[in-house]
Amino acid sequence: MSDWLTLKKSNCKNCYKCIRHCPVKAIRFSGNQAHIIGNECILCGQCFVVCPQGAKEITSELEKVKVLIQSGDPVVVSLAPSFAANYEGIGIKGMKEALQKLGFYDVEETAIGATIVKTEYERILREDGRDVVISSCCHTVNLLIQKYFPSELSCLADVLSPMQAHCMDIKKRIPKAKTVFIGPCVAKKDEAEYYKDIADAVLTFEELTQWLNEQNIELIPEPDSNPNSRARFFPTTSGILKTMEPDIGGYVYMAIDGVENCMAALKDIETGKIHKCFIEMSACVGSCIGGPVMEKYHRSPVKDYVSIASYAGNKDFDVVQPDVDELHKSFTYIERRLLPPSELEISSVLRKMGKVKDSDMLNCGSCGYNTCREKAIAICQGKAEYSMCLPFLKEKAESFSDTIVQHTPNGLIVLNEDLEVQQINEAARAIMNIRNASDILGDQVIRILDPISFIKVLKNGEEIRNELTYLVEYNRFVEQTIVHDKESHLLIGIMRDVTEEQKSKDKKERISRQTVEVADKVVEKQMRIVQEIASLLGETAAETKIALSKLKESISDE
Repeated sequence: MSDWLTLKKSNCKNCYKCIRHCPVKAIRFSGNQAHIIGNECILCGQCFVVCPQGAKEITSELEKVKVLIQSGDPVVVSLAPSFAANYEGIGIKGMKEALQKLGFYDVEETAIGATIVKTEYERILREDGRDVVISSCCHTVNLLIQKYFPSELSCLADVLSPMQAHCMDIKKRIPKAKTVFIGPCVAKKDEAEYYKDIADAVLTFEELTQWLNEQNIELIPEPDSNPNSRARFFPTTSGILKTMEPDIGGYVYMAIDGVENCMAALKDIETGKIHKCFIEMSACVGSCIGGPVMEKYHRSPVKDYVSIASYAGNKDFDVVQPDVDELHKSFTYIERRLLPPSELEISSVLRKMGKVKDSDMLNCGSCGYNTCREKAIAICQGKAEYSMCLPFLKEKAESFSDTIVQHTPNGLIVLNEDLEVQQINEAARAIMNIRNASDILGDQVIRILDPISFIKVLKNGEEIRNELTYLVEYNRFVEQTIVHDKESHLLIGIMRDVTEEQKSKDKKERISRQTVEVADKVVEKQMRIVQEIASLLGETAAETKIALSKLKESISDE
């Protein structure tokens, strides 16, 4: 399968919206990016429709069509009947005039091919004696059965789609003609590529509108009242049934739209609950007028239906019915190649996701999968990542933050703006002699702390950083930091117990003072001793001087 749906990696924001809306979960996540799994995708286009960032793109064939026109061969458009809803008020004549300005040889309605197909459906019901017959107009439904319900392939009407029947008819009538189908469907691009040489290219309404705008070609309403156009109902739910003869062969007619409803019906067929039915199946809700390239831009199911109903006639197109063999189309099983994991592998993944007990299986669907088990299987198959589980991530983040909060040596207390305690860790409880957090959670902080500092921060908007505070009631010193988180409307108080440091500091200061006092006393005493010594030394020197003077005098006399 070609990559008709591609991804702009720069736009993918890891929101999982595409996987939540993908009916067959054909999207793989790797490196926080979505990747479409080609062999599982049924090209319903829902990921394109719902992507909020425009990360999904439909591969354009505009250049290919321009080359076909330049080749010189007549290029004829098969225009899907849903055009009457997409281009409201513009009839087939107005569309033809505009498209011929782009270089197309002619423009015809795909509804001509729809008339051929519905006639073949009627023949099958009358002649083939089948039990359950499923319409094969919708390529997405065909892919769904080929990939996910292969046992029901025998129920699928082996008939060309209206696009194919019409393109084949065009090529019969116009020598060397090339055909281009234009409609609201992504899957038709794949159908045209897989069944070669019928439709040569496929454009979406989006591509056509883009081209018309580039060439400044305006669509002009042209009246069209062809009564032979009942098959224009085909793009609506029950549109095929509206064109068919009623009560053929005792069959019950029913119309089912939406992939989920189609899957439910196919499961019922598998279990043998449905018999003798002709089932019109459409992948899009509302059928083709709810197609991805219409729904993306203007989802107006009631107004679109009215547009189709008012444009459709009450008789069939006048067509030449081809032989049965010419309309035959074979459908084969398309293998998806993903083996189911073992129970051991699934259990191992569930344990890693924290899903151990039945009560852990929230099945919330936030990851895009309906159940935790489906998600675990996707992880085993390499389609999903553990990080896609929101409760798992939330629990992991909370567990991590709780571990930090509970094991930090600093006391932590969190208040709301009404000064009610929202969280308190073990260190804070130790500072304030609180046995259990539940004893104070939800109560006013004034029960355990003086709220003045918190009120100051709340009113002034200025943080308090490392303020030394003495908690009188607990005989403790703390360095207190208080901040106001305005986004979460919380006050956060962080307290570092510095009681021992403060006691040690006080002790050092006391010892220092005592040392100074002792030193002063010692110095004072030493000064007295020095003075006494000095005094004694002064008396001794005077007496010695007198004695020596007398000795000198006696010696001189002699």
